[in-house]
Amino acid sequence: MAGEAGKSRTVLLATEKAFAADAVSKIEAVTSAAGYKLVRLENYKSKDDLLKAVADADAMIIRSDKVDQAVLDKAAKLKIVVRAGAGYDNIDLKATEGKGVVSMNTPGQNANAVAELVFGMMITSARNNYDGTSGFELVNRSIAFYGFGAVARAVHKLAQRFGMKSFAYDPYIPAEKIAEMGATPVATVAGLFEHQYVSLHVPLTDETKASINKALLMKMPKGGTLINTARCEVVHEADMVEVFKARQDFCYLCDVAPDDKAAKEAMTAAVGDKFGKRLIFTAKKMGAQTLEANDNCGVAAANQIVAFFEKGETRFALKA
Repeated sequence: MAGEAGKSRTVLLATEKAFAADAVSKIEAVTSAAGYKLVRLENYKSKDDLLKAVADADAMIIRSDKVDQAVLDKAAKLKIVVRAGAGYDNIDLKATEGKGVVSMNTPGQNANAVAELVFGMMITSARNNYDGTSGFELVNRSIAFYGFGAVARAVHKLAQRFGMKSFAYDPYIPAEKIAEMGATPVATVAGLFEHQYVSLHVPLTDETKASINKALLMKMPKGGTLINTARCEVVHEADMVEVFKARQDFCYLCDVAPDDKAAKEAMTAAVGDKFGKRLIFTAKKMGAQTLEANDNCGVAAANQIVAFFEKGETRFALKA
């Protein structure tokens, strides 16, 4: 249990999308120093592999891997699962709570990596995918954040250095705190869409799913650009196609294409030869795909597991 120091533990590193080798070595150094055994299940292809591997695990480190009731039913010894990253919609929090398993994420550890990706996509779009035609500069333009957590704040810091003006809405952060961090508070979600760039930094929940719709997107000024490094599902995909058709100036920059192949094809068809200018999809979710973010997230996850067992720390515990 938590806070019972000095016991032998088995930590399962279950990553369908594997960490970089150097990050795995650092994770193992942390677990070994605590006297724990690290078991690696990397690049697995079948959920059956995960169900088998979890049977003897006291703890799990995952990335985008799903921890649901089926996994928990096989995890007789599991006490903690840590998602190495900020998002956690791949963990069934009600199921983990029901079984007494603590769930955590590692907020802030990949924030800079995601922020740099945001600006990489913004510059690529603003410069017309480097096709030789004239684009525009980011200085003096406005960016509005839906959610103002660690990642959004990292983007905001870069935006300040680019001479951009920042605005933010976050229902969990008081307006005066947002102002203290250098952004102008916005009172409603709709108010964000008065600005040229809107960057999404919200978890996928029943409230946010498909919430970014045509009504909001059509409010955006000329050159309006939606940036999504959160989850594809927070955007109403059919509405996005309609906006592309209605507005030749609108852009969508997204960290990973929709799972729905038809939705991806419809968006691509709607922009025609402007793919890479008006529409950008990364080949896979790339926000945390840097050497530094791999190290930061993986080591943080390992340290949180050790602190949980040895000291009873639950600072980053998630609630359903």
